[in-house]
Amino acid sequence: MPKGKTHKGIRKRMRRTRRGKVMRSTANRGHLMSGKTGDRKRRLRRKQTVVTAQLKTYLRLIDG
Repeated sequence: MPKGKTHKGIRKRMRRTRRGKVMRSTANRGHLMSGKTGDRKRRLRRKQTVVTAQLKTYLRLIDG
């Protein structure tokens, strides 16, 4: 069986924690930020974990 390749785009956007979780940035931060409240912008700054249903797929793409 051939070796898996790392998906470089996902590798740059996601980080794996020591406990095996995958952290990602939140959406809705690209533009139009002036219309959002400060509380909402603060929440959007936080990292989020990837859903467990997609975790196996992302780990395979990150680790190669």
